[in-house]
Amino acid sequence: MSAFIVLGAQWGDEGKGKMTDYLAEEAQVIVRYQGGNNAGHTVEVGDKQYKLHLIPSGILHDDKINIIGNGVVVDPKALFEEISYLEGLGIKVTPEKLAISDRAHIIMPYHKILDKLKEKARGKNDIGTTGKGIGPCYTDKYERTGIRVCDLINEEVFKEKLQENIKVKNQYITKIYDGEPLSFEEIFEEYRVLGEKLKPFVKETSVIIYDSISNDKQVLFEGAQGMLLDIDYGTYPYVTSSNTTAGGVSSGTGIGPRLITNAVGIAKAYTTRVGKGPFPTELMDETGDWIREKGHEYGVTTGRSRRCGWLDLVILKTTARVSALTSLVVTKIDTLAGLDKLKVCVGYEFNGQVIDYFPASLEDLAKCKPIYEEYEGWGEEVAEARSYEELPENAKKYLKRIEEFTGTRISIVSVGPKRDQTIRVADL
Repeated sequence: MSAFIVLGAQWGDEGKGKMTDYLAEEAQVIVRYQGGNNAGHTVEVGDKQYKLHLIPSGILHDDKINIIGNGVVVDPKALFEEISYLEGLGIKVTPEKLAISDRAHIIMPYHKILDKLKEKARGKNDIGTTGKGIGPCYTDKYERTGIRVCDLINEEVFKEKLQENIKVKNQYITKIYDGEPLSFEEIFEEYRVLGEKLKPFVKETSVIIYDSISNDKQVLFEGAQGMLLDIDYGTYPYVTSSNTTAGGVSSGTGIGPRLITNAVGIAKAYTTRVGKGPFPTELMDETGDWIREKGHEYGVTTGRSRRCGWLDLVILKTTARVSALTSLVVTKIDTLAGLDKLKVCVGYEFNGQVIDYFPASLEDLAKCKPIYEEYEGWGEEVAEARSYEELPENAKKYLKRIEEFTGTRISIVSVGPKRDQTIRVADL
């Protein structure tokens, strides 16, 4: 393969960070194609743990090129905080290792302020935003008033665009949300300096990616969040503001879909999600609490506790269809070790019929009752397995059912958070 995608097959938090780090061994270039620092990846290497939010997981490797594509929205303050954090842990972040698209949009202070003010104004109808300015930044992008990286590093252009934006945003902040107006001078000076710091990292990343693929280098596209947070195919409006599916790669990096050879979906052996929104298989009982604590299901970026439930194969089948998955990676089967019985959702009962797809309407989804199959559990020895043959028989039956229902083979099984707790079953 020369170009493959790693994306979340559920609501995010599936273990993409670990798997991107693991698969980066096979790649020379790692590319982030959507989202912003509202996402979080945790990677464990030896006895060290790294928490990443914006920078691709391949940054932990000294011999890899990491790219933040044009589909990403970049908070420069958060970026340099993350660079300082990594360098404090002994990870070098240089312009030779990290390239940022000059077409990526910049998250400005007014985006974060408006994000929080809008969310507060929604009251009980809030959508659970992280407040990091992601949605308002994408709004400006599609309204064609955004400030891009190429604008930020050009002082005169930046000054002109910022003056106009501050004038307009202050109207929203003060007259609609009764907030305090922002100072153009303070923001201009702070971000002018950030633009200077950013300059060495700014490249024409589409050309780098295209040339890498053309020269038979392995390129890995790293998704953030998960399929059901996709702005088009997710549980709208409880979604993120970008395309998290495989289709987001071409527009988010500037290469054609013909160049992508594989799409790998990462899925937990159960289901979780953060924040509000529908969740057909959610467990509101002691079992859900047990899974949450054993799996350490708390957000990397927000610290919020994740809602936990049984594995929903309808979700995975939908992801396999929408993103044309070539294989699945199943993570955290070690978390389920110790449960006597497990349930798997294999369909929804909806208006007297059984469906195996995810409805668009939240009102329709609320009427869906999950249809379950029950399986025998397995023990803690699963975490010690280092080959598919060493997995408990009940775990293998569970994995086989995932393949059968989704029509997608499993290429990797993860039995723990560390790199060596990864079982390669087949090619991607």
